[in-house]
Amino acid sequence: MAQPHILIFDSGVGGLSVYQAIKATLPDAQYTYLFDNAAFPYGELEDQRLVHRVFALIKATCERHAVDIIVIACNTASTLVLPTLRDALSIPVVGVVPAIKPAAALSQHKAIGLLATPATVNRPYTAQLIADFAKDCRIVSVGTTALVHMAERKLRGEAVNQQDLSAILAPFDSHIDVLVLGCTHFPLLHDEIQAAMGEQVQLIDSGAAIARRIVSLVDNLHIGGATVTTRDHRAYATATPIKADALSEFIHSIGFKHINYSPTFLVRSLHGL
Repeated sequence: MAQPHILIFDSGVGGLSVYQAIKATLPDAQYTYLFDNAAFPYGELEDQRLVHRVFALIKATCERHAVDIIVIACNTASTLVLPTLRDALSIPVVGVVPAIKPAAALSQHKAIGLLATPATVNRPYTAQLIADFAKDCRIVSVGTTALVHMAERKLRGEAVNQQDLSAILAPFDSHIDVLVLGCTHFPLLHDEIQAAMGEQVQLIDSGAAIARRIVSLVDNLHIGGATVTTRDHRAYATATPIKADALSEFIHSIGFKHINYSPTFLVRSLHGL
């Protein structure tokens, strides 16, 4: 059976949570993971610079690999860069958005927490999602980049400080019964967040919805190259991270055979940006 080649992009390792959700549904697909950790975190990047970087990196990677589907597994980037990529590329580009719609359907108390980066919390796009799908709900929003860094450190083998995590989550009151993890890094802290919030709060993220969208594209558009018997999944990063050995070990453990830090083709693509 022909299998698609799926490129998953993020500023850091958060997109690996989306990769795991997609791979659980399409285990035989070919995967390339690209993260722009040289400019991490994107929530602190000027909008136009972000668009230029993402476009340059995606274009360079698609020129190197025969990609069938692109997933922008970053909420911050998805709110800005999708139109540019879709105008320039002839393959499907899928973004992630906070799971406001399913959260509103799940909430019994009509009280929802939104945990995201400050950039995502403050985007007009997020306000429109709430107006469209959760206008009958009370929304408590917390914007933080601290959890993004916490998730990155966790994958480098560092322990999560539960006290620090609880302090960040403190603004969520006892009335919310659904918490939207509005950043792809946050599912990497699912267990720790659940412990801090309590079992009465249901956590929801975009991973399952993205996986369903990818399956729909594969089925409806008959996407996929030649039949693949051995899958050579690759990961690329724009910089060598702190504690690279620990991060590489984790990335290897979830299916990536090759990890290349600061490859020449990516460095060249960013020249002048």
